[in-house]
Amino acid sequence: MKKFNIRKVLDGLTASSSSAAHSGGSRESDAVQETLQSEHFQLCKTVRHGFPYQPSSMAFDPVQKILAIGTQNGALRLFGRAGVECYCQHESGAAIIQLQFLINEGALVSALADDSIHLWNLRQKIPAILHSLKFSRERITYCHLPFQSKWLYIGTERGNIHIVNVESFTLSGYVIMWNKAIELSTKTHPGPVVHISDNPMDEGKLLIGFECGVVVLWDLKCKKADYRYTYDEAIHSVAWHHEGKQFVCSHSDGSLTTWNVRAPAKAAQIITPHGKQPKDGKKPEPCKPILKVEYKTTRAGDPFMVLSGGLSYDTVGRRACLTVMHGKSTTVLEMDYPIVDFLTLCETPYPNDFQEPYAVVVLLEKDLVLIDLGQIGYPIFENPYPLTIHESPVTCCEYFADCPAELIPALYSVGSRQKRQGYSKKEWPMNGGNWGQGTQSYPEIIITGHADGSIKFWDASALMLQVLYKLKTAKVFERARGKEEKPSTDIVDEDPFAIQTLSWCPESRMLCVAGVSAHVIVYRFSKQEVTTEVVQLLEVRMQCEFSCVDSPDPGGEQTPTLPTPGASSSPQETDLPTQHSTGSNSSDGHRDNLPCLQVRSSPLKQSPGYQVELVIQLVWVSGEPPQQITSLAINSSYGLVVFGNSNGLGVVDYLQKTLLLNMGTPELYSPSDPYQRQPCSPRKARQLSGDKPNGTSYMSRLSYLYTESVKKLRSPHLRLSESNDGSNTTEDRCKSPTSGSTSPCNSDDERKQKFIEKVKFKGRRFSKTVANDFAKMSRKISQTSEQKPDLEEGFQRWCSLTYKSINCMNKGQAASRMSQKADVCRTKSAPDSHAKDNSFTRSRSSSVTSIERESREAISAFLFCESFPRKTDSVLSPCLLVGTTQGSVMMVALSLSPGGDSRLQQPVGISSCGTLVKLKGGILTMALLDSTATLLPPSYEPWYDPNASDEEKEKEKSRRRRPASPPSSQEGPDPQFAVLCSEKQAKVVAMPSQTRIHKHNITESSFLLRADVVLMAGENCIACFCANGHIMTLSLPSLRPLLDVNYLPLTDMRIARTFCFSNLGQALYLTSPTEFQRITYSQETCNNLQEMLSELFTPVETPEAPNRGFFKGLFGGGAQSLDREDLFGETTAGKASRSLAQHIPGPGGMEGMKGAASGVVGDLARARIALDERGQKLGELDERTAAMMASADSFSRHAHDMMLKYKDKKWYQL
Repeated sequence: MKKFNIRKVLDGLTASSSSAAHSGGSRESDAVQETLQSEHFQLCKTVRHGFPYQPSSMAFDPVQKILAIGTQNGALRLFGRAGVECYCQHESGAAIIQLQFLINEGALVSALADDSIHLWNLRQKIPAILHSLKFSRERITYCHLPFQSKWLYIGTERGNIHIVNVESFTLSGYVIMWNKAIELSTKTHPGPVVHISDNPMDEGKLLIGFECGVVVLWDLKCKKADYRYTYDEAIHSVAWHHEGKQFVCSHSDGSLTTWNVRAPAKAAQIITPHGKQPKDGKKPEPCKPILKVEYKTTRAGDPFMVLSGGLSYDTVGRRACLTVMHGKSTTVLEMDYPIVDFLTLCETPYPNDFQEPYAVVVLLEKDLVLIDLGQIGYPIFENPYPLTIHESPVTCCEYFADCPAELIPALYSVGSRQKRQGYSKKEWPMNGGNWGQGTQSYPEIIITGHADGSIKFWDASALMLQVLYKLKTAKVFERARGKEEKPSTDIVDEDPFAIQTLSWCPESRMLCVAGVSAHVIVYRFSKQEVTTEVVQLLEVRMQCEFSCVDSPDPGGEQTPTLPTPGASSSPQETDLPTQHSTGSNSSDGHRDNLPCLQVRSSPLKQSPGYQVELVIQLVWVSGEPPQQITSLAINSSYGLVVFGNSNGLGVVDYLQKTLLLNMGTPELYSPSDPYQRQPCSPRKARQLSGDKPNGTSYMSRLSYLYTESVKKLRSPHLRLSESNDGSNTTEDRCKSPTSGSTSPCNSDDERKQKFIEKVKFKGRRFSKTVANDFAKMSRKISQTSEQKPDLEEGFQRWCSLTYKSINCMNKGQAASRMSQKADVCRTKSAPDSHAKDNSFTRSRSSSVTSIERESREAISAFLFCESFPRKTDSVLSPCLLVGTTQGSVMMVALSLSPGGDSRLQQPVGISSCGTLVKLKGGILTMALLDSTATLLPPSYEPWYDPNASDEEKEKEKSRRRRPASPPSSQEGPDPQFAVLCSEKQAKVVAMPSQTRIHKHNITESSFLLRADVVLMAGENCIACFCANGHIMTLSLPSLRPLLDVNYLPLTDMRIARTFCFSNLGQALYLTSPTEFQRITYSQETCNNLQEMLSELFTPVETPEAPNRGFFKGLFGGGAQSLDREDLFGETTAGKASRSLAQHIPGPGGMEGMKGAASGVVGDLARARIALDERGQKLGELDERTAAMMASADSFSRHAHDMMLKYKDKKWYQL
């Protein structure tokens, strides 16, 4: 029968409500008036920042000055002036192969790889599709929309050309068939259409380029081909001269052919820009294809010819290039990435006038470059868009809303000195659109950590994004010049400086970052430049101390693993000899006491901004690399940095540059901790001997997995642990492992040390075998779990024991070393020497605290606070909350001196107070509320410049806070609430009674990726992002569900790594390797989103058409117009085949109405204001009209008088 578990039954009963269990202390929380309701929340996307991921096409409106970029996943990005951006998405997700603006019309046509074309309305703040046309029988290859025309030419893969009315998105009956365009004698198909354009001087002549190398000039009126131009090489693009008498073709052999319109027999000129010219006059050597060419003329000088590709084949490994040919000069511009497309920006939108090019915009795979053609050397423009997010891959991200107002100017002032030089002096030419008129005025900052070790600070205020400051953490370390010099201590193959996590205090401007090479760097902000002669370094030796036999038999007394709660773990408690611990290799070549990175030994020049205060590095221990840091926190008021990983945690005093605590996670548990000793099953533990077990067949099979090699894994550790009995005093336990022979790892017995190292390597190979065998056995056991429930329990015990045995190879004492000091305090457990090696009865106080813990318990969250460390405390004191991946929340008490000089001299005391509460899943976030549910942020020290003058320092000291808040007695029984959220549930605990007030099971089938306590509409709540895509919010302190929206399923670990919430309903995540997506869960922000968004279309007068001149008009030399309506209309051309394409009405009209009608109340108010303004304007108009009528009457009278005066006079009398 199935095993009965009363705890699960109780949990199931309590999970039925949002606040499952109310203890006696819930009366305090009931008195809190919560005003947050579900109506305050609404989820929607706001803006997208960054470079368009995988771009595929580009277009530019020369009148509106708007740039459009299409991507391979159907995304459409539009850019105007700095801060004017827009993101749209095609539902199909097909790649955008071409974009065409309706110039100065506020509309855009997109052609997709799924053979559909769409018309976008850009006159609304959120563009929407007005019409769509889906082709079913032919593939679209090229589109062309003439300037000021409503007829769109569409070329297909079959070589045909169809014509679409962009106003109604209907097909015309006029079709240009490929077999009529080419010579009748041609036996092969000309291939797809690769180019369509009309003659600049004659709209009735259409130039059609086929892939095979044939170009046809088609007469639209006569419906026949006037000329055909044939070349042996395939065509990639065609460009007209503005006079319409010549055109240029680019070919697959790297050549350019120039043709006279009226001379189709032979090309007027054939050149290979990058080909070697033979001396004997033969054809140049073929080069790479010229993918695109543009031919632009100037009124005062030589024309420009811009082309991409065409390099010689012998330039292997050369980067992509853009070639600019102007007169006799040829300039080759190398690009950092492959070229996707380029456009030449000209002064006029009319193709039949001198183009006057002034810039070239080049779309690369990962960048956007704008080249100034008007200056010598062709410098580039400084890009105002935030397109450098992906300059190095983003590895972590944090979002801070409502920051101190002076932060952004301070960061901008130091970041402005980092800007590159040599940019064009002209302003960014793409300056269309207008900024939004949003009401958000609070500052927002985004911090991104990157794979190259850099950190970028971004100004994200008012839905914009601008880089403020860039910090390079890799400058602190020595760099290997080549692969042969790469240090052998690296724990990652690539990007050893990558940022893992960071902690930032906006008020004090203290920054702490952790890298993947197990290093932590503490930074201070300064406006002065300094040169650091020696970088302060602290090396920490952290090692897992999982012990197989560290507790007595169940009936015996428990051995304490921590000092008493009142004891202080300070490095200054014992006088330790100063010892320089240096890296070494053991006799069998194992690395020991070596950091992963080498800190720079030469003087470090630090520019204004963030400057290194301290570097902390975890070192190799007996051939084992240090574990990566999983959690990090810094507190400027206490002067402490705390970091944790799967081995334990370390607390560092960055003011005194000393290590205060280096402790394994199991040692944080109190000896009498109920969570540590919670049994997995109510049954008694089964006694098993070291011989072959007499259990069931499955247990017998499992027993054979434990061969003699398993016992050898445990036996050396047992002998080592027996050397330390339980009689060690507190003073002995606090001695440094590097100061004497008390540490097993520094024993003189070399034979024992060698044996341990050999066992470690054997254990690694053995663990793989055991894991595979256990996987097989688990499937068999699960099949018969209903018949034999005891097997499941036994299997779990065997798994737990195996994990203990394998992790015994990590036994050793943790130590630390500093470049100048070695003050270390360690507390270590004293295992019982009477425990038997072959006994499988283990106390739950061992390294793996319960059978359910199948992996190492890593540190996942920290919180510095001022609270009540123990139940009996009545005075607030500095504390540290520690959360683990197994759901335990533990309290650590801190003892700090009052401040001033004594803080730099007196030690900081640390003592563990045991477990506060246990939750399901790993701890994600923790916070502290007062009795009114107001968030109690960690105390901080206001910023001061450490390199300022003495006078400025005195002024700063007068307003600096004390390191810790003065003691205050509690008001009421429980004046504080601890808010704890894990991957599965959330709890609110009253302090100091430590009674659970509320509990809410957030998810059962999934798990949370991110959770933050945020400020929303004047109150605090918990915002959660779940792996199944749900975004949820819970009220505080009652944990009522307020929002639950299925927004985004977890499709990429990038989202899980970068998703973060912030105050006032803001959140963001990295939606692609190059783009940030910002969202809001605030109803107020959603209602005001239309006003906050930028406006793309602005009314601009279209430039006047070029004057044809008197003689050109007299002799017919000007541009010839064409009545396309008469030619392509239904009355003349007839109807197109219905099976050719399907018209799909778009939601653009409804979206426009929705966008214009967001928020009924606000719209009515705006309508009333608009009516009042209109009435006022109408009144003013009436007054001006009356004044103009009076002026006209007066002028008429004066004119009549003048006429009468000179009516009868002769000309000579005037």
